[in-house]
Amino acid sequence: MASNPQPGGNNNVSIAANKISTNGWTRKERPCDSCRRRKSRCIIPQDAETCIMCQSRGEQCTFVQNPQRRKRRKVEEDSTGSPDTSKPRSPESERNVHAKPPIDDYDSLPGPSLLKQTLGLQNRQHGHYLGQTSEYDTRLINLSPFNGRGEYVSTPGTLRRVSPQTHFIMKSESQTEVDDELANLDLVESIVQPHGRALVDLYFRIIHPSFPIMDKKVFLEKYARTHREFTPPVLAAVYILALNWWSYSPELVNLQKPDIQKLEKLVPQMMSVVLNRPKLSTVQAGLLLLQRPDGDSWALTGQLVAVAQNLGLHLDCSRWRIPEWERSLRKRLAWALFMQDKWGALIHGRPPLIHLDDWSVKPLETRDFPETEDEAEEEGSSDIETGRLTFVHMISLTEILTEILATFFTVRATANLSSEREKAMIVTLEKAKPIQLRLKDWHSKLPQSLAITQTRARKLSPTGSLHLAYFATEVTLHRAIIRFDSTYMDANIRSITRSAAKARFTSAIDLVSKLEPAHLQCFWYFCSRVNLAIIGTFGSLLWATSDNSEEAEFYKAQLAEYRWTLRVSSKAAEFMKFTVGMLDASPVFMKENGSKTTTPSMPRDHSQDSYPSEGHATLIGQTIQDFDQNLSVKNSPSVATSTENMYQYDQDSGFNMSTDHRPSWSTFANNVNFTAGDVQDWSLDQLYNFENFQVAEEMFASRRFIEEYDETGNNFAGF
Repeated sequence: MASNPQPGGNNNVSIAANKISTNGWTRKERPCDSCRRRKSRCIIPQDAETCIMCQSRGEQCTFVQNPQRRKRRKVEEDSTGSPDTSKPRSPESERNVHAKPPIDDYDSLPGPSLLKQTLGLQNRQHGHYLGQTSEYDTRLINLSPFNGRGEYVSTPGTLRRVSPQTHFIMKSESQTEVDDELANLDLVESIVQPHGRALVDLYFRIIHPSFPIMDKKVFLEKYARTHREFTPPVLAAVYILALNWWSYSPELVNLQKPDIQKLEKLVPQMMSVVLNRPKLSTVQAGLLLLQRPDGDSWALTGQLVAVAQNLGLHLDCSRWRIPEWERSLRKRLAWALFMQDKWGALIHGRPPLIHLDDWSVKPLETRDFPETEDEAEEEGSSDIETGRLTFVHMISLTEILTEILATFFTVRATANLSSEREKAMIVTLEKAKPIQLRLKDWHSKLPQSLAITQTRARKLSPTGSLHLAYFATEVTLHRAIIRFDSTYMDANIRSITRSAAKARFTSAIDLVSKLEPAHLQCFWYFCSRVNLAIIGTFGSLLWATSDNSEEAEFYKAQLAEYRWTLRVSSKAAEFMKFTVGMLDASPVFMKENGSKTTTPSMPRDHSQDSYPSEGHATLIGQTIQDFDQNLSVKNSPSVATSTENMYQYDQDSGFNMSTDHRPSWSTFANNVNFTAGDVQDWSLDQLYNFENFQVAEEMFASRRFIEEYDETGNNFAGF
């Protein structure tokens, strides 16, 4: 309704409207004719004759038409007066429910609604966060006469204050934009009709529990009115993901499945349209689309980060003047984007886009997850509590990955470590040790319900992708260490690190072999596909750096078993086929290497060989003495085989490293900041060291060499 009565002007219609309109209502008591038709809030600025909506559209602001008669929608009710949701929905009833026009302003909705006072999910307007260095200044903005709702109508749009230091400018969308959006929404709905609601139910049963970037009650409230209250990309994304579990719905299993390719073709253009009109639904849509098996895109991730900053998702919203459900939704959505950025940076080999200096989002709490366990008891649903814990622990694991990327893989960090020359390995180990301890602590504190062996009858389990991400994080840390493999490394430390590396690799393979149908058929995070490939590349490099043919044959056999497990499992989880193809093209299984009798070797680059200084040798010597105390991986805790928790993976003890008779390091003494047992944590320092491959060209001459892994081809840069 109009917020302020206005004095008369020169326009005859406006003069009449200011006094009494033809239907007997005063101008103060009713919206203008255009706003009434659009069901939008009618706001008339001070000393103005026309409302904001009419000004923006260049329309005449009149108050002469009578309101349209309201039609009551008839619903089937049981004896308690509640709608009977157990009866099947006919195509005709589905169309009737969704034929209603959308709401322009949720504050004008009659009766209670979760969407009143929403900031990021308004239907026909969008908001931009006003940053500290923009043309707006917080102290000047606060001089504006905000109303009780924290709004002030200004020339470029409506200023909205959510806290004394945080403001947004809300802008209305043009009629052309609205019409195009409605047409696209109807097109999306027509592809899945009349199965839209059944697909929405599938989404919230299987995907939402472990990827809770929606508010279920808000989504269902809007969907119950009409599909036209969403943006086209988010509606399409929900349908696209849900279609992957079509057979899990008793209502759908025997029906013809809609053409998912039609939706896939519509999405890119629809997504590009909404990027400049930031809403929470834009980020939601992008994150869902990135979870598709072939949907990962670093470019789209960058765009979503920009949209999120426009929405203020990187800020602490705990005290904002917005609905409580939206504060919780913003936190969950922000952390989901944080994970997308960090894991995307890892698998693409790119610098992260989100920086902790500009991140003040609070950790998630139990109250930020409004759904309860009894809401999804249907057979074949994802376990809600397990999903919540998986999401929370994936965030904490991502924070550790963030530290690894920042400590070792930035351009500056790499250059600084390289400048240490012969001390680079020791410096790297010193930096890596506290991170390794964080990883061990994270793993030891996982709840019992997240153990890979813990599944519930007739429930899907999302824990597989969490454990897989843990091993990918381990490997990433070790990749940082082995970049600076010392040319003067003694045989003992090499034997120790390779023994621990073997334990890591066999533990990862054991994890994959323990995956049950409840894991394979559940929702997996987007990075899982490449995380599996990282394990394969890791094993291939252990094979390539083997000291003898016996060791090489062991790793070849392990990789063959890994490939077979993935090939069989890919029938239930198609994303695993990617790693199978990668291993098929690996030098390990190339025909000319099949009967190899010599050990593949990775000679060191002697161009930088130098003897360590006396002090440096002393440091390394003491490190080796500490490491020697825990040479037996099987009898000492490591992150993958910790005796401090219940998540042990069986170790294969059938292979033993051959005895090395080179001189020991017992002559060195003194101290470095490591304790006994740490050696297993630096186990992969002979891997990924391609710069030392003097025989690389000969070795890779006949292989299909490295392809770029990007959003277009989705090929992995590796074997």
